[in-house]
Amino acid sequence: MRVLLAALLLTSAAACGAKDKVAAGSCGLAADDIGKFVDVPGGTLAKGKNAVYPEEGPEAELHVDPFRIQIHEVTNGQFAAFVAATGYVTDAERGIAEGRPGAGSALFDGGRWTLVPGASWKAPAGPGSDLAGKENLPVIHVSLADAEAYARWAGGRIPSEEEWEHAARLGLPDPARDTSGAFEDDGTPRANTWQGIFPVANTVDDGFAGPAPAGCFPADRLGLYDMIGNVWEWTETPFAPGNNTIKGGSYLCADNFCRRYRPAARHPQEVDFSSNHIGFRIVKDAEAE
Repeated sequence: MRVLLAALLLTSAAACGAKDKVAAGSCGLAADDIGKFVDVPGGTLAKGKNAVYPEEGPEAELHVDPFRIQIHEVTNGQFAAFVAATGYVTDAERGIAEGRPGAGSALFDGGRWTLVPGASWKAPAGPGSDLAGKENLPVIHVSLADAEAYARWAGGRIPSEEEWEHAARLGLPDPARDTSGAFEDDGTPRANTWQGIFPVANTVDDGFAGPAPAGCFPADRLGLYDMIGNVWEWTETPFAPGNNTIKGGSYLCADNFCRRYRPAARHPQEVDFSSNHIGFRIVKDAEAE
């Protein structure tokens, strides 16, 4: 057993090296594509279809009005522009400044979660880190209030769970297979998830052990990037008292853990919580014809 664990850890360490090589390369959207929106047609959503976990059901047919959605998750560069224009201070930063007990943001590192007081959207790996070369990565360490503040400034809003799931289902490469947003038919990754045994070994078959820049993975049928995997995305829909629904899974979702890289998947998250695997994207109402 010790030999197996050692081998797994070595595999994980080697994979992190592969991740750094990919991340240093030029992959992602062109500058002209950052901030683009596409139209999502209205229609009937089979919410909770093909549920895996109990909280995903029961299946229900709902009508969703047409809307527009940003083709990628909000990036560090976009959020930095918002902060520069408004002077906004995120919940994680404010908590530290005010000396609140338990203030900070969560970091997954070395196979475990840690609350790090110095982690924030502009120091994503904790104290001493910065955004150099990471402008097109999704902004992380943002609470629901932070996401909503950005959305208002940008002239949009956070999607409802139903809007998010409707767009994700319409975009599935294979509508008959709910995991097709994460994997090709032969199992090849087409999204940023965890390959291997979580949390001890990540083979990084997809090229990234952490978040990837917007557009490093193929667009779905609607032209959307990273609806599945990369980072979880906030929705405006409550899940339980003090919690809202997040959708899409993240780079930490593995076959042996989480498996929430499907449109129906949903998870509760405390609204004032932030971490290095939760971000968001924004939507706008459909333009009047």
